[in-house]
Amino acid sequence: MEVKTEAVSQLEYNSIREQLIIPEYGRHLQKLIDQVTEIENREERNKAAKYVISVMGSLNPHLRDVPDFQHKLWDQLFIMSDFRLEVDSPYPIPSREVLNQRPEILKYPQNFPKYRFYGNNITYMIDVAMKWEEGDLKSALILVIANHMKKCYLSWNKETVEDEVIFQHLLELSNGKIDLFKSNEELSNSHNLMKVNKKMSNKSQFNTNSKNSNPKIHKKKTNINPKNHKRN
Repeated sequence: MEVKTEAVSQLEYNSIREQLIIPEYGRHLQKLIDQVTEIENREERNKAAKYVISVMGSLNPHLRDVPDFQHKLWDQLFIMSDFRLEVDSPYPIPSREVLNQRPEILKYPQNFPKYRFYGNNITYMIDVAMKWEEGDLKSALILVIANHMKKCYLSWNKETVEDEVIFQHLLELSNGKIDLFKSNEELSNSHNLMKVNKKMSNKSQFNTNSKNSNPKIHKKKTNINPKNHKRN
C-alpha cells in the first residue's frame, strides 16, 4: 500500500508542469536542455549541446545536414534554454531583445478607392506621371495610363465606354492636373481592348486547367499467361 501511495505522489500532471517553450520537441528534450544548462564544466557542456543538436536534427533527418537548418537548430537550442545556456556556438547567439522585437507596421493601400475597377496601381502611376517634366515622355505615359484605365473599365463593364468618361475619371484622380479634354488624343478601340481582356482571361483559365489535369494517363497492363490461354 505504501508503494502505491509513493508512486501516485510522484506522478506529474500537465496542470503543475512548466509550459514548454517549443512544444514540438517534447518535454523530454526540454528536460535534457535544462540538465545541459546546469553542467559546470564548459567542455562537457559543449559536448552535451552538440549531442542535443544531433537529437533535434534526428527529428528532421532530411534537413539535418543543411547549413541553414543547423543555424535554426542552434537558435532554437538557446531559446529553449531561456537564453541561459553558455556554450561555443558556430553561429551568432540570438538575444532575447532581438527575438521580442516587433516588426514595423506595414503601410496598406487604401481599401476603398473611388473607382475600384481601376485598382490602386493606377493612383501610383498617375502620381508618377504628375511628377515628370512636360514633354513627349510624359504625354506618352499619360496616354498609356488612360488606355490601361479603359481596359480595366471594360474588364468589369462589358459594354463599350466613351473616351470622355475615361478622361473625366483621369481628371478626378489627378485632382485636375491631367486634362486630356484639351488634347486631340484618341484611346484604343474598345473592341480591341476587349479582345485583349478575353485573350488574357482564356490564357489564365487554360493555365489553371492544365495544373489541375494530369498529363500522364496510366493504362492498366494485362499480363496474359500463355499456359492459361485457351486455343480456339
